[in-house]
Amino acid sequence: MRAHKSPGRRAHTAEGTTAGGRAGGPAPADGTPPPRGQAGRSPRGRAWAELLRLPALFSVPGDALAGTAATGAAPTARTLLAIGSSLCLYEAGMALNDWADRDVDAVERPQRPLPSGRIRPAAALTAACALTGAGLALAAGAGRPALAVAAPLAATVWAYDLRLKHTPAGPLAMGAARGLDLLLGAAATTGRTRRALPSAALLGTHTLAVTTVSRQEARGGSPLAPLAALATTALLTRRVTRSRGELPAEQPDAAAHVLRSPLAARSPRPAPNAQPTAHLTTALAAAYTATTARPYFHAVLNPSPPLTQRAVGAGIRATIPLQATLTARSGSTATALLIAALAPLGARYARTVSVT
Repeated sequence: MRAHKSPGRRAHTAEGTTAGGRAGGPAPADGTPPPRGQAGRSPRGRAWAELLRLPALFSVPGDALAGTAATGAAPTARTLLAIGSSLCLYEAGMALNDWADRDVDAVERPQRPLPSGRIRPAAALTAACALTGAGLALAAGAGRPALAVAAPLAATVWAYDLRLKHTPAGPLAMGAARGLDLLLGAAATTGRTRRALPSAALLGTHTLAVTTVSRQEARGGSPLAPLAALATTALLTRRVTRSRGELPAEQPDAAAHVLRSPLAARSPRPAPNAQPTAHLTTALAAAYTATTARPYFHAVLNPSPPLTQRAVGAGIRATIPLQATLTARSGSTATALLIAALAPLGARYARTVSVT
């Protein structure tokens, strides 16, 4: 879903995310893979791990889980199918992104798997097609509503990689892809997406900002993009912490309030555990801000390629605490903690294989 390999080249084509830099540090200039055991059991395994940006996968499950939480439902087996679909579509975007950019990479990043010859372009394209088919099949297994979201999601991923990436519509496409991925979880679990739209919009806005920054990561550029991303982070943090601690309308406790008093139907009442939920939401929002603020600020002061790439990588990693914040705000504290736990795992593996 390349939501972010390339949001910029590279930002995240999903996350997906793109960041031109390499979270784990640049590879040798001659494209020689590191010793066995560092990020793969063999040079070939390492090459595929780089192509698919495996550490970035930790930023994917939170989409479906946050979408499910936004509906007031608990995760089910269909939620797992949605997560599997998201993972496949995300990786399809990663493989397709490198296939589409193979000529550009031959000049700017000759150490990448395709230009270095470690993976054949035909193999990358085949993988993208197979993963797209698998993603749609898993969505179909979760029901028609899920497939109805997964199909436009897949179309957005392919349109971004093949046509929109280098156009003004590129960041919007990436933001839409992330938002659709969150809605996929809601559709698979409950068959409805309306209540998840606000969360999808917030997550999509974050992705749009990261993708915009990533568009200048290869050569550097204006400080306006990271400055806008920094402002977006502040606005999103304020938004997700503004109305917290309230139970979704469908939850039993909220329904009970409505039955007891007509006034309850007019103004939502906080759940009994509103305080702990509010504290968790605030803490996760702070983690989200802390992940991006410093790298974005450095890129504003000096929008050079290395600092811009670092800012993009931070934006991709920040997707996880943002997902957790949205989930906690919906009242699903256990799920929020589960999503948050993916962040250190992703950071650990990103030291050997870049997420961008």
